[in-house]
Amino acid sequence: MQPVLNQQFNAPAPLQRYGTVSQRLPIGIDTNTRQESVEMLNQMLADTCSIRDMYKKHHWQVVGPTFYQLHLLYDKHYEEQDALIDMIAERIQILGGVAVAMAADIAEVTSIPRPPRDREEAPIQVSRLLEAHQIILKNCHDFAKKAADSGDDGTNDLIVSNVMRTNEMQVWFVSEHVVDTPLARAE
Repeated sequence: MQPVLNQQFNAPAPLQRYGTVSQRLPIGIDTNTRQESVEMLNQMLADTCSIRDMYKKHHWQVVGPTFYQLHLLYDKHYEEQDALIDMIAERIQILGGVAVAMAADIAEVTSIPRPPRDREEAPIQVSRLLEAHQIILKNCHDFAKKAADSGDDGTNDLIVSNVMRTNEMQVWFVSEHVVDTPLARAE
């Protein structure tokens, strides 16, 4: 038996095009609401992928007197954002949409500014992360209200209970690293 290779070259039409929704699952939400929620969630997915990757970048590149603490914190936050990505993508699929999935597509969709490839000081890393969290949290408030107003309680719950709470907690942990206090005091 031989595997059938290169099937993508003679592929029929895609099962579903990106940007469309299907009514595959009977979840009691109309097509227009599903479409609006999928668009919002794909934006949130792209932004969450971006902040997750920023955390890993900073995890690898952090230097300075708080190296160990930030190295561990960045990795923890990376894992938490990674878990959110799966939840958001699964909700998109439940709604009958197609989740944005490839890095190039995410780069086109995200609203989070791309950091430079350079290694930066820890306070700059933290500032970039806080800006990204602020973008996500602003969208959380807007998207949660739209989902609630349209009757998509599942999307509202995901945004408020998971995405918003995780990002708020991470803002707290990260922002405490740029409070203006000395590392040590001499008497």
